[in-house]
Parts: sequence; C-alpha cells; structure tokens
Amino acid sequence: MPKKILIVDDSPTILLSMSGILERAGHTVTQASSAEEAIGTLKSGLRPDLVITDFHMGAMNGIELVREVRKMAGLQFIPMLLVTTESQQDKRTDAKAAGATGWLVKPVLSDALLQVIKQVVPGA
Repeated sequence: MPKKILIVDDSPTILLSMSGILERAGHTVTQASSAEEAIGTLKSGLRPDLVITDFHMGAMNGIELVREVRKMAGLQFIPMLLVTTESQQDKRTDAKAAGATGWLVKPVLSDALLQVIKQVVPGA
C-alpha cells in the first residue's frame, strides 16, 4: 500500500536517488534539503507515514530533527529512519535516545530500503 514519505537530505543526489526508489515502489515522496525545511513542511500540515533523514546536515543534524519532530502534536509515534555513512554505536545510541526508529548506512541499496520500510511502516 502506498505511503507518504518525507526524505530530508542536504545532498540533491541522495534526494533524487531515494525519491526514485520510493516512487517506483508506489510511494508519494516529499523532499526537504534541510532539517529546518522539513520542520516547516511538517508545521504546514504534512503528515507523512515515515520520515527518512540524513544524519550530517547543515545547522541542524538528523538527531536534532528527530527530537524536534517527536515534540510535534500527532507526530510523536511516526517512524523515523536516520541515514548516514557513520556506523559508530554511540551515534546509533544517540539516535535511539532521540526517538529514531532505525538506522541505515549509506550507500542504501533499493532492496534494503524497501525492506526496512516494510518493517517499520504498518501496511507498507
């Protein structure tokens, strides 16, 4: 079943490739090139079924974005995945503590991405 997915990444290449994978799988994708843009989009009423965010971005990183989204009414329980080149355990622990649902290491293969979405989004 198609889902609404918000992808947040400061890399246009990553946004394009992940959007392509998800759209080919039938999902509706909204893109944001920064955590601040994502927060604005969510505050303006977008209610995605899943948020996928990069860890390393400009002023606000992915963990900070997760923390902010968790404070928003109606979004406390939305699945949120962090995508990064980092594989350090302490970063994963920080992400979990902030409320992240899961962690994907770049490069994310399309099959792995779609499999994780099926695991974390009911009915996907």
